[in-house]
Amino acid sequence: MIHYDNKTFRPIRNTANGETSGDTVFLYKQDGNILTSEYSGGNIIKGHLIGLVDEDGKIEMRYHQVNEKGVLMTGVCTSIPEILSNGKIRLHEAWEWTSGDKSNGQSIIEEQ
Repeated sequence: MIHYDNKTFRPIRNTANGETSGDTVFLYKQDGNILTSEYSGGNIIKGHLIGLVDEDGKIEMRYHQVNEKGVLMTGVCTSIPEILSNGKIRLHEAWEWTSGDKSNGQSIIEEQ
């Protein structure tokens, strides 16, 4: 299992209907297979996620965040890890809003 505890991630790519950007910082915490994160930056004032990590490091998560417009947004995401040549983790994410327009998208975040 990949351990994400105390790792910091930033988005490097997102679809237009997403709210995260390169200014968003995620600090991951992990206890067993339970993953949590607080995040903020860019269009996001404050966000939290909780997820489960499987044996291959795949994460199934739920998130909620308040954007700079003061709107509470919620969603679901599946993240698939890739280990880069420098040993850092890149996560390929498929997500869907469970609020707002309920659209979906894809993003990539990398360990800093």
